[in-house]
Amino acid sequence: MIDYISPRPLLMIAGSEADTAYFSEEAIDKAKEPKELFVIDGATHVALYDKDAYVNQAVAKLDEFFGKHLAG
Repeated sequence: MIDYISPRPLLMIAGSEADTAYFSEEAIDKAKEPKELFVIDGATHVALYDKDAYVNQAVAKLDEFFGKHLAG
């Protein structure tokens, strides 16, 4: 049912070492634009929650993506 998200922007963030990354890849493949998969190199799923180096990248991407797509 992911196609119901469109036309709302969809950003998925996954770590390159996350066992769950394939869920994000499958969702992005099925989603309509605007969409983006942002992969953080070296991060596991859990590291995206509490490792500053990864969290900072994720937050910066959130700001950039939604600033671009939701600017009013």
